Amino acid sequence: MKMGSPDLFLAAATTALEKIQKIPPIFWLKLGGCVLAVILFVIILRKVLKINKFLLGGAIFIGGGLVWFNWIYHRTEPKFLTPLMNKIAPFFPSAGAYEVKQTQTPDQHKK
Repeated sequence: MKMGSPDLFLAAATTALEKIQKIPPIFWLKLGGCVLAVILFVIILRKVLKINKFLLGGAIFIGGGLVWFNWIYHRTEPKFLTPLMNKIAPFFPSAGAYEVKQTQTPDQHKK
């Protein structure tokens, strides 16, 4: 068999095809999902860049504020923000505060 014979390339192609067939279908599903996510990200990014920057900034500010206050209320912030949240959280309501108030009688609440 010569080095450039078609039989050699055919044998190499079948082994590559066999290797591809051995890859689990879930990998192809995940790969397809990643490709779809990248395509959607590019499409959405192009649409967002056409939006008025003032409206976009306002939407980001409101969305960020909602996430921030959700973290404070439920105390589910990232660990690196915990020292900052410990200082800010006493000024805002928390998830357990309502139940604590409901277990007290009205005269205990005033004290």
